[in-house]
Amino acid sequence: MKTYQPKASEIKRNWHLIDADGAILGRISTQIAILLTGKNKPSYATHMDMGDYVVVVNAEKVKLTGKKPQQKVYRSHSGYPGGFKEVSFAKMKKEHPERIIEHAVSGMLPDNRLKKERMVRLKVIIGGKNPFEDKFNG
Repeated sequence: MKTYQPKASEIKRNWHLIDADGAILGRISTQIAILLTGKNKPSYATHMDMGDYVVVVNAEKVKLTGKKPQQKVYRSHSGYPGGFKEVSFAKMKKEHPERIIEHAVSGMLPDNRLKKERMVRLKVIIGGKNPFEDKFNG
């Protein structure tokens, strides 16, 4: 018997709507990462991008547990001397709440050539209005 190998023309991408209202960041991020990679599909292949589109609404209402809301810090470096930056969770939630979910999901996806196109299919929306409503119905 030969192992079934899916073809790029056979990939069907569905749209998933996730409401982040009151959801815990890590738990919701793992669900999103599984949908973006396509691991929930029976025809999953590691070398192909089989994932679906994911729309997350109410991004500003996501929660952390314990002391993480006061202690969590996002760190980055520009590559230049003195280019180290730190942004607290509270500041990030106030200014760019969509980046919190994007950062968490990005960290859960494998670092390979498929990561960028998987992240493009993640749509994080502030507020409860879904601008991709037509994609779900048709």
